[in-house]
Amino acid sequence: MPYASLEDLIERAGEDEILQVADRDGDGTPDPDVVEAALVHADNIANGYVAVRYALPLTAVPDLLRTWCVSIARYQLHRDGAPDYVVRDYKDALTALKDLARGVLDLPIGVDDPQPAPSDSGRVSIVGPEPVFTADKLKGWL
Repeated sequence: MPYASLEDLIERAGEDEILQVADRDGDGTPDPDVVEAALVHADNIANGYVAVRYALPLTAVPDLLRTWCVSIARYQLHRDGAPDYVVRDYKDALTALKDLARGVLDLPIGVDDPQPAPSDSGRVSIVGPEPVFTADKLKGWL
């Protein structure tokens, strides 16, 4: 399932901007293949980072992920040089995706997280090798 759509791009950038960058044949409508290529590119970039922490495909698209993909696709559509605010949004989206992959950010609740759920008992369990130094082994050294 794609993370963003033409409607998302129009909502974010406005119809005039999307027509300027995606109507390559000049017929007054965004070219579907141009828009799809930018959206697929954005999905591919996002998947590279999301897959580090989450199982793909995602069962639902969080709004945050959609926003990042819109920023990436919008940047891609500006093939002849994007305005500063589009470049800034693109860089912010990449930074956020990198933070997501590193575990600094999490996708909102509702996305399947491979991490185990916390215990209901509230107890902490530690598994590891037997301790080298115990009170019994240190008797006589103190």
